[in-house]
Amino acid sequence: MREALDRWFVTQILIHEEALTRFLHRHWPQRDEVHDLRQEVYARIYEAAGKALPAQPKAFLFASARHLLADKVRRAQVVSIEPMGDFEPSHVLVDEVSPERWAGGRQALLRLADAFDRLPDRCREVVWLRRVEHLSQREVAARMGISEKTVEKHIARGMRLLADGLHGGDHAAGGIDEEGVDDERRRAD
Repeated sequence: MREALDRWFVTQILIHEEALTRFLHRHWPQRDEVHDLRQEVYARIYEAAGKALPAQPKAFLFASARHLLADKVRRAQVVSIEPMGDFEPSHVLVDEVSPERWAGGRQALLRLADAFDRLPDRCREVVWLRRVEHLSQREVAARMGISEKTVEKHIARGMRLLADGLHGGDHAAGGIDEEGVDDERRRAD
């Protein structure tokens, strides 16, 4: 019985290994987990086939892979309500914020707002739509009438300029023109 099941598994399931691997790569974001996922699919298939052989092995293989991925996503979204360890009861309701911390946070926020205001108009609009309104790259491109690649470039430039402005980098000191080119780069060109 086991030899017949092994033969069936090799001839009906393992012949689709390459297609299954491509499917998992396409649908699972953690590339380093794909081989483990494939083995888990194989284990599920072998166990199920031990009870009854599926009529359409290839369809059963890919349906099992889809179900496994759905199970993984579902489990990743579950939040445990169990305590993480032995915690002493805390009677402190609010973490006291020191005046220094409050002032430092306020200064950082002002630097960020200033850096945001100095972004070129289109770049600022793209950053706002993507990071504040949480629109997809495609939605931003459609709304602004630009390509997705242009949206990507504006986001990269905007994030770099905001980080430089917040942390006092190279771009923070110089002016930025409408295309997002700072004084330093313009002089170098």
